[in-house]
Amino acid sequence: MQEGAVLEMRGICKYFPGVRALQDVDFTLREGEIHALMGENGAGKSTLIKVLTGVYPKDGGEIRIKGVDGAVSIHSPQDAQNAGISTVYQEITLCPNLTVAENMYIGRTKGNLTNWKEINKGAAKILETLGIPASPRQQLGACSIAVQQMVAIARAVDMDCKVLILDEPTSSLDEQEVEKLFGLMRDLKAKGVGIIFVTHFLDQVYEVCDRITVLRDGGLVGEYVIEDLPRVRLVSKMLGKELDDMADIKKDVCTAEVSVDGVPVLEAEGLSSSAGIKPFDFSIRKGEVNGLTGLLGSGRSECVRAIFGADHVTAGTVKMNGKPVKISKPLDAMKHGIGYLPEDRKGDGIVGDLSVRENIILALQVMKGFFRPFSRAQAEAFADEYIKLLEIKTASSDTPVKSLSGGNQQKVILARWLLTNPQYLILDEPTRGIDIGTKVEIQKLVLKLASEGKSVTFISSEIDEMLRTCSRLVVMRDRKAVGELSGENLTQSQIMATIAGGDESCQ
Repeated sequence: MQEGAVLEMRGICKYFPGVRALQDVDFTLREGEIHALMGENGAGKSTLIKVLTGVYPKDGGEIRIKGVDGAVSIHSPQDAQNAGISTVYQEITLCPNLTVAENMYIGRTKGNLTNWKEINKGAAKILETLGIPASPRQQLGACSIAVQQMVAIARAVDMDCKVLILDEPTSSLDEQEVEKLFGLMRDLKAKGVGIIFVTHFLDQVYEVCDRITVLRDGGLVGEYVIEDLPRVRLVSKMLGKELDDMADIKKDVCTAEVSVDGVPVLEAEGLSSSAGIKPFDFSIRKGEVNGLTGLLGSGRSECVRAIFGADHVTAGTVKMNGKPVKISKPLDAMKHGIGYLPEDRKGDGIVGDLSVRENIILALQVMKGFFRPFSRAQAEAFADEYIKLLEIKTASSDTPVKSLSGGNQQKVILARWLLTNPQYLILDEPTRGIDIGTKVEIQKLVLKLASEGKSVTFISSEIDEMLRTCSRLVVMRDRKAVGELSGENLTQSQIMATIAGGDESCQ
């Protein structure tokens, strides 16, 4: 092993049917180091962590741990724990109905023979050593989420972990709680614990980490000392775009020029939500295609969910065509002429066991009311019209939608919203996971809708695609809007610089 290393993973491979999840990935964690593991959705971060913790068996490579001769075999989370590897997940996996001490020692007690006085005393000592503001005897559920995270970390530390994995630990914390967690992480670092930090928040990476390993499409991009990797370079490596290639991206010839004068179709001021979105302003005009861009986890989807009423709005106002409206649930948005194609096609979009026809008429039927159903002839006429218009490949309108390809399922959801004749259409990752031909069809459809006077907000992880379709982009970072780009500033290099944190990051 390298000098000072507490963990080495070499040539790690993992395959699923038809998918190369990891290919020859190397990862090194040193003692007393906080090491960020970065990459976009599908990069392989979660798979690498699951291989390390024994959730998935590896298909190639080896894992070495300090103090163990030769490669270690990790076939289960218990094996990982025995090897000194502990994981604290975003979702608290402890028992809120038990006390803090009981959670710290659960699985390590001796039933009726347990000396709870000693357990509470031991827990108090650990809590005091780590500066965790909790009492051993208080119920865990009465503690804040941040303290619960810290208790989970204290449990891991007390089990003599050499490697601590923190998987999105700050996603549910406010700024003060994040600072407390970072203080604990620094204390553990000083004690020689190696910490793997998985997060989507760039600011946090540069505040607390020593090194960064970047994965993309299941492969290793590289390992970097944090001072040697400016933010804009990190973003380019995560997205797979080199800075030299950024300035020359032009809109596709199919982009339509549309008028964006007059009162906005929708205008939001100071909107924030229960999903952690900080107050933001947003507007879109008739015939405009605008977009929200940023890395995964930046808040793109949460912003449009707030606009659509899918998440609880905690502050702010919304106007439609200059008049104040209240949108507290999706049905309110639908009645105001807003349609929404969600990011999670299978979870939030299609109803798999229903037919293509039933999925297409679903939104219009909800608006009409289920006690006033469409006749079979009406429903078939609606479905046939949009199957033809969008060229949905299906044996018939009676075919269960779950049997269609991903691209055709996406077209079915588009058909559902077009049938309601919305003024404003929100499309969140409408081309993810579909073939290139269908992608182009959907991009052209978006521009056609805009040329007909509809307003469209388009969200995509592919910046090239955003540049081809959008005339204006709002840039998101750490769940807040950090910039707006249009005209000559709407270039790939400027987008990436804004995502990274401004021009100073290019130094």
